Amino acid sequence: MKSMIWKPEEHDRLVNDYLEAENHAPYEMIWALGVVTFCLLTAVVLIGNF
Repeated sequence: MKSMIWKPEEHDRLVNDYLEAENHAPYEMIWALGVVTFCLLTAVVLIGNF
């Protein structure tokens, strides 16, 4: 049976470096979609009032 104590390996460091470099949420795109949605909804409300 293997020991239950975890010891970091070279592969773990490589995986962590890759995830830190590549796996980020696209905050700019989320913000831009929110602004576009807000503008479209505002335009629909304004046009609907006339």
